[in-house]
Amino acid sequence: DFMQSTFRWLHSFFGILWIGLLYYFNFVQIPTMPKVPAELKPGVSKFIAPSALFFFRWGAAFTVLTGLIVAWLAGYAHQAMMLTAPYQLIGLGMWLALIMAFNVWFVIWPAQKKALGIVPADDATKASAATRAMIFSRTNTALSIPMLYCMVNFNGG
Repeated sequence: DFMQSTFRWLHSFFGILWIGLLYYFNFVQIPTMPKVPAELKPGVSKFIAPSALFFFRWGAAFTVLTGLIVAWLAGYAHQAMMLTAPYQLIGLGMWLALIMAFNVWFVIWPAQKKALGIVPADDATKASAATRAMIFSRTNTALSIPMLYCMVNFNGG
């Protein structure tokens, strides 16, 4: 019970961190950046965004890891991943979270490194990478709604 409770708490903490930053990027930073004066944009792109992206990607990784541990400790990890009754709902949520975490690590983060100048890229590549990161970030925002629904409405089997 102690381990299960601890990992549920950690899963909730990291999930709030991850999805909170996802919503910050999509509902605050992205829509606000066009209004920021040019001389102030480096404050966001050089300091705030890289730091927020650090917590964003590690929040994603630890949310998935702790979620899998919770499911394993509770004895339903395999059934949920296979979408076996009565674990289809939480299984769907787990698969959505895995897709979202994949997007974070293998699409959004590599694109953001280019867009923010963390890795060298020409202006056209930076613009293309920024668009790709935004599209996949918006996709994750859309996927987060059914993913959260699955988590909140899972009754433990």
